[in-house]
Amino acid sequence: MTDVVDSDELLRRIQRARACAVEEERSWRARSDELRPSDPEAAGDAAVRTLAYEAVVRVLDEVIKPGSR
Repeated sequence: MTDVVDSDELLRRIQRARACAVEEERSWRARSDELRPSDPEAAGDAAVRTLAYEAVVRVLDEVIKPGSR
């Protein structure tokens, strides 16, 4: 990671990372909902991962638009 990037490229990378985190959050939320009836323990693990990705999205939102939350 020795490449020098300008601020526009850095912003694009952060936005891609945010989009990825949003998709992962949705995926884990769906998995948690799907597992809840049959495997509550796995559903709980998936819910924790959902919260982790939700936190990542919040942090990246704050980086992209300070004070937006």
